[in-house]
Amino acid sequence: MFTLTDATVVDVDGVREANVVVDEATGRIDSVGDRVDGEERDVSGLFVAPGLVDAHVHLMMDGRPDVSGYKHEPVERACYRAAANLRHTLAAGVTTVRDLGAPGNVATSAKAAVAAGELDGPRIHAAGENIVMTGGHGHWFGREADGPEEVRKAAREQLKRGADVVKCMATGGVLTEGAITGAPELTEAEMRAIVEAASAKGIPTAAHAHGETGIKNAARAGITSIEHGMFMDEEAASLLVENGTYWVPTASAVREIVEAGVEAGIPEEAVAKAEDAAGRFEVAWEHALDARVTIAMGTDAGTPVNDHGQNALREMELMVEYGLSPDEALEAATVNGADLLGLDDVGKVAEGYVADLVVLDADPSEDASAWRTVEGVYREGVKVV
Repeated sequence: MFTLTDATVVDVDGVREANVVVDEATGRIDSVGDRVDGEERDVSGLFVAPGLVDAHVHLMMDGRPDVSGYKHEPVERACYRAAANLRHTLAAGVTTVRDLGAPGNVATSAKAAVAAGELDGPRIHAAGENIVMTGGHGHWFGREADGPEEVRKAAREQLKRGADVVKCMATGGVLTEGAITGAPELTEAEMRAIVEAASAKGIPTAAHAHGETGIKNAARAGITSIEHGMFMDEEAASLLVENGTYWVPTASAVREIVEAGVEAGIPEEAVAKAEDAAGRFEVAWEHALDARVTIAMGTDAGTPVNDHGQNALREMELMVEYGLSPDEALEAATVNGADLLGLDDVGKVAEGYVADLVVLDADPSEDASAWRTVEGVYREGVKVV
């Protein structure tokens, strides 16, 4: 046992003064209260929060401005990048990630390596390869498939790999040359086949979707979470609520592209599409907040100038800029993300929960920039920073 003494504990249940006792044998929190047990580690004047859940990353990407370079690299390079990215991410206080697309077995293998203690990093939920229409968004590292039967088989292939979530592309996107950002790609029927295949194994689904039609198709098909949703209209927001669909906005991704621009080496076409999406994104937030859509934090880390280890720091601030309060952003990045991933023992500083803890200088429920001053990180009770 060890105890974080004189802590100011902060999570969705509020702010309170307490000692946090951690059982190193189980990697879980043994008590939160007056008790002290084992080695005492003084955190007086500091805040102890749950580790963050980033529900949308790409471990095989490294934030380079032009993604076309990945097409010419062997998959082994992606493996080494993923290992480095995991270390950076964990050091920033992100203790759980959901990888939503990598070639072959890169992400599922990284998940296994972390779980086995062979690699330091946050716990990983992995999608395997994205399912995309022939020539569609992200086709260069996805599994191309057309028609309900082909996409059903593609989904089953990801399940065979050990996927924790099946990801598909409902619309075009910013970073694929020639793709129209909001144009529908996979149909509602195709996505319904994906949902049926995944649901048979109790596995959730995710859909990259920018345009209104694609968002609505995905929600009606039963997709678990909409990624990006930049052109969401009022009807789409209502459909998400009606179907219990999560929204993972990934505000960092488009903002970084717009701010860095072509001067950073990002292709002109991608910058132009990002600028168009950014303008419509503000309206999407208005619709989502008015409808009370359930939001989970995700960053799309690895996309241009959106580096692993820096991703969640910016995302927390941007969620507040777009209308969430700091405590709502904390909820999106902890218990909402955990719920989306199907984890019922992650995201709180509470007895019986996994001891994924971050020690901060400031109160994240009052100040979204608190995540820029990480003083310590514990992953399953082991101090890693």
